[in-house]
Amino acid sequence: MAAPDEHPEPAWDDEDHGPDDDTPPVWFAGQHLPEDARRMGLNHSVPDGALLDFAGRLDSTKPLHKVTAWAMLVVFGMPVVFYVLRLIRDFSG
Repeated sequence: MAAPDEHPEPAWDDEDHGPDDDTPPVWFAGQHLPEDARRMGLNHSVPDGALLDFAGRLDSTKPLHKVTAWAMLVVFGMPVVFYVLRLIRDFSG
């Protein structure tokens, strides 16, 4: 038994808590890009890559992230809807 002023080391203290590799932390920008986007040369510093990185960080379990995803869908889908409506108007007379 250890003396009162001595603190025995726990058995788990000999574990290595350091990083296993040299990859940057997950919270750094550009970590959520799909592999296809990385192969194409996209990264977080170009507009398309930044958008993919932002969308890749959304978590479907969080309500605000769901709202953000729907807002992005509306923002990027409305030009297509307007174009189709314009085509229908032009072809109908």
